[in-house]
Amino acid sequence: MIYLELFLTFLQIGAFSFGGGYGMISLIREKVLTYGWLTEEEMLNMIAVAESTPGPIAVNMATFVGSAQGGFFGALLATLGVVLPSFFIILIIAALIQNLLKYAGVKAFLGGIRPCVVGLILATAITMFMSTAIGFSAIGDTFAIDYKGIIIFAILILISVIAKLALKKKLSPILMILISAGLGMMMYSL
Repeated sequence: MIYLELFLTFLQIGAFSFGGGYGMISLIREKVLTYGWLTEEEMLNMIAVAESTPGPIAVNMATFVGSAQGGFFGALLATLGVVLPSFFIILIIAALIQNLLKYAGVKAFLGGIRPCVVGLILATAITMFMSTAIGFSAIGDTFAIDYKGIIIFAILILISVIAKLALKKKLSPILMILISAGLGMMMYSL
């Protein structure tokens, strides 16, 4: 039964998410917490691991959640579920793209989805920050401020701004992940 639930849940997420993996995070979070597959803290850790491992974040998250719930076959079915809709949609779009972009309705549809994707990503980022940094995940919760996490966040922003001003370019996300991992090891081992 868990295998079918994993496949159908991630098939639904894959079919109704726009904006790539980051747009899927809010849907994955909602489903995973609703089914009780992971806790909020486990979900945040999973996002961090999925972000720092090679491959698309949504595929990594589906694989991790599937593995946690159903082992190898759970991982396989969750990953297939999240990938299949995109595969078929891209296959269809590739065949029809030139003809579809001529229509104002298609342009309007894509223009309407864009702000929604930005809103989903922003809402997820704010929710994750509030949950991680200040321990607030629901109305009525007490605050449990994670000063070390906030300091790491501030240092990363400072490093990013200094690099952008001094080097005139953004630092590599890989370098930022490595810096944050180093800062985390230093700060949380104290």
